[in-house]
Amino acid sequence: MMSHFPDLVIANGTVVNSFGRQAAHVVVDGGRITRLLDAQEPVPAAVRTVDAAGMLVIPGGVDGHCHVAQVTGRFRTLDDYATTSTAALWGGTTTIVDFGIPRDAQETPLDAVLNKKRLATESRCDVALHGSVITWDETVPWQLEQLAEEGVRSVKMYTTNRGSTMADGDTILKVMREMVRLDGLTYIHAEHDAIITDCTEQHATDGRIGIEHLHRTRPGLAEEISVKETLAMAEYTGAPVYFVHQSTPGAVDLVTAARERGLEAFSETCPHYVTLDDTVYGSHFPEWYACCPPMRDARTVAALKERLASGAIHTVSSDHSCYDLSQKRERTDDVRFMPHGLPGVETRMPVSFTALVTEAGGSVEDFVAVFSAGPARINALPGKGVVAEGFDADLVIFDPAAKRTVDGGALHMGTDFSPFEGKTLNGWPAVVISAGVVVLDEAGFHDPGPVGRFVARNGFTEHRSIPAPIPA
Repeated sequence: MMSHFPDLVIANGTVVNSFGRQAAHVVVDGGRITRLLDAQEPVPAAVRTVDAAGMLVIPGGVDGHCHVAQVTGRFRTLDDYATTSTAALWGGTTTIVDFGIPRDAQETPLDAVLNKKRLATESRCDVALHGSVITWDETVPWQLEQLAEEGVRSVKMYTTNRGSTMADGDTILKVMREMVRLDGLTYIHAEHDAIITDCTEQHATDGRIGIEHLHRTRPGLAEEISVKETLAMAEYTGAPVYFVHQSTPGAVDLVTAARERGLEAFSETCPHYVTLDDTVYGSHFPEWYACCPPMRDARTVAALKERLASGAIHTVSSDHSCYDLSQKRERTDDVRFMPHGLPGVETRMPVSFTALVTEAGGSVEDFVAVFSAGPARINALPGKGVVAEGFDADLVIFDPAAKRTVDGGALHMGTDFSPFEGKTLNGWPAVVISAGVVVLDEAGFHDPGPVGRFVARNGFTEHRSIPAPIPA
């Protein structure tokens, strides 16, 4: 009988998980990691062997906050799943989590998710989804049950953007109750709408409403007050809560204090909030930085980076939104009518690594925690975020010493700019393996076709009860 050789062996690398590292050969077969062998042992025979000597082998990235083919008002991002998943793989991310956000009052939360699930069949990497609720009605509990059966176990709500995506306090509280019942997770975009609206109107009255004033129209106080109010509702209902794109240390500290009281609360930030400050709005191209929340002042950025290095921030996600400059420039005169959001799924790895490890002194293990392991575990993604036997063979052979200067035009996100244009960044992928297949190596990108799977998520508490691998 013929011997069966595994599909792939990654030989002689240093495997780095969030909990530690070991020199090992990683054996891959059938899309999963089947063995980790001590690097002192002989390299086993395989259909393909990739030598990772001198490199780090880390879990493929999990980007828990992406917007793909997103419709917001009259604007639609220019990407599709084929484009965004390809860019993700170029950047060492092997799983993206998108949002099914109703585009208007006629699209239900369930319909929005099912539409995204259909579009995601073109993805080159694995995809999971969040739901979203804007308005409460008597059908919402049933819709959330259907979403849970589909493997969608989180719901995002906005505390601002009245008239479009904003959910009122009654809706947020009722949805939180349902997510507790369904063992799910509540995602929150936290900015206090009354403060944002009033501040924006004051600036408009004064004629200071162009993009160069964006950071003044959305103060950090609005974010922190909204976090505080939402944490109170989470404490009242017992709901686990996850705050997207936190941009101030005060917001993070509120979550830390809540966790110390026993709440299941989590902080996410984005690469741009620990890298760029509000002087970008005085640059020649302020429209490159139109996002909400906006960039903060340099002191706030430095303090936020300290929170990241200390472990107080649990994930770094891209908040990828693929508009181009023509869309951004339609209404630079009035931030109320601009599309907000930045392309970033491809650059999340080097920007995060540079901020956390190169600049803030964190370890590679810390980087793996926020880039892959944390988002996988918090979002209850089975098989993701760990290099260990039985886990999905989503892997990056990572070169922490690699330096490249960002050229937005040479990236693969389907847009014509990057907010990190011209920045020299450390830490890029040398080889990317998705579902056991090498999709990026020294020869370039090897398009696997629309092979990405939809990942049904576990329940929040169910997943947290699964024991983590024991450190080697």
